[in-house]
Amino acid sequence: MAKVVVLGAGISGHTAVSYLSKSLKKQHEVVMVSPNSNFQWVPSNIWVGVGLMTPDQVKFSLAPVYKKMGVDYKQALAVSINPEGDAVHEKGFVTIKYVSDDKKDVEEKVTYDYLINATGPKLNFEATEGLGPKKHTESVCTYDHAAHAWTKLQESLKKMENGERQTFLIGTGHAMATCQGAAFEYILNIAFEIKKRKLQHLADLWWITNEYELGDFGMGGAYIKRNGYITPTKIFAESILKEYGVQWIKQAGVQKVEKGVVYYENLKGEHKTVNFDFAMLIPGFAGAGMKAFNKSNEDISAEVFAANGMMKVDADYTPKPYEEWKAEDWPLTYQSVKYSNIYAAGIAFAPPHAMSKPMESPNGTKIFPTPPRTGMPSGVIGKIVAQNIIHSIKVGKIEHPHKASMAKMGAACIVSAGYGLRNGQAAVMTVNPIVQDWEKYPKWGRNIDDTVGVVGTAGHWMKLFMHYMFLYKAKAKPFWWLIPE
Repeated sequence: MAKVVVLGAGISGHTAVSYLSKSLKKQHEVVMVSPNSNFQWVPSNIWVGVGLMTPDQVKFSLAPVYKKMGVDYKQALAVSINPEGDAVHEKGFVTIKYVSDDKKDVEEKVTYDYLINATGPKLNFEATEGLGPKKHTESVCTYDHAAHAWTKLQESLKKMENGERQTFLIGTGHAMATCQGAAFEYILNIAFEIKKRKLQHLADLWWITNEYELGDFGMGGAYIKRNGYITPTKIFAESILKEYGVQWIKQAGVQKVEKGVVYYENLKGEHKTVNFDFAMLIPGFAGAGMKAFNKSNEDISAEVFAANGMMKVDADYTPKPYEEWKAEDWPLTYQSVKYSNIYAAGIAFAPPHAMSKPMESPNGTKIFPTPPRTGMPSGVIGKIVAQNIIHSIKVGKIEHPHKASMAKMGAACIVSAGYGLRNGQAAVMTVNPIVQDWEKYPKWGRNIDDTVGVVGTAGHWMKLFMHYMFLYKAKAKPFWWLIPE
């Protein structure tokens, strides 16, 4: 009997454990370790942040779903990994600390034959002074954060209804933050709610971003086919913001936040400020903070994890100039560089480099987005890692017939504004591949026939449909595996 342990019940980890439980059934043991008691469909947190959905509509309890799957669920935080075991344990093990009320702070060593690190990111609010829901800005990274943002947003809307002008500042809260797409969608939804209330004359809407040009989205931008023309995403993004009455500040690395004011440095090296009444700024991401130890209990974290705390996998981490970056640098199987039975899925793996061109100010401050790996890519990676482990268990040796390089994988992004069948519209963008391949596609970097952008109501319907479809899949309802990642 083989034992597979998955760390983290986000999109990637939950996807992996779903396929593992389906294929391995009772002949093997599948364990999920996650500090969260609920699964959340993160893309819909945007709607929670503007009061169009409640937290209960975007989450569900994990325990009954894992019980149905036959998965051993431990509501705990993974603290460290001992891949070689120790004097007591012959197998590798993970040290976990329970967070559930009945076992609060109890530690346990969980052995494994295969381990998937899908812990996702640490929301690194601390990297920017004054950032975050407990300080001066809001977040939509979790359903709790989004609900808090909606409470604060209502206060601003109420002030506008009483004739008081309000400034809304949305974007990235760190010089190297990612997830521009989520912030972009949030500002459009705020604009939609303001227009619905006929309060545009009292609103100043600002988009602040670390992108060199708008529409970079951490992917180095793209050229998209739109209405028969080839358009850079810079024009695509700018036109949408203009349509919604949003002004912008680009090339900005936020350094500090105080009540009502953001301090930032731009790529010219200038230090500036921007005032706000309501701000939602995405933090930088870091690894979950796990440590790794060898059989002698020596700290080998630097061999297993990159400097940002994310796990090193089968990528090319050789330092090289931007001009030498290649599609082949990106991982195929997400297997640990040091231990063949350990994998990292979703945001937990360390990218070999950014997709956007590195930029820094004359002061040496790096200001550019780090690579996005949320949503669709996370689900696909979680699935192929699970499939490879299932295959290896069945054949009795580690093999990787399934591969999922982000330089060969396509993705779709839907940025919706508004809610309901007749209200709102969405910008839909597909890219293929996610990571540019300038050798294969020398003109555009991607397959231009599969890299498309459209705006309309149909995309909004699609996002609404996807909300219910993916929650159905995540709950392991009948024939859930027929729904693609």
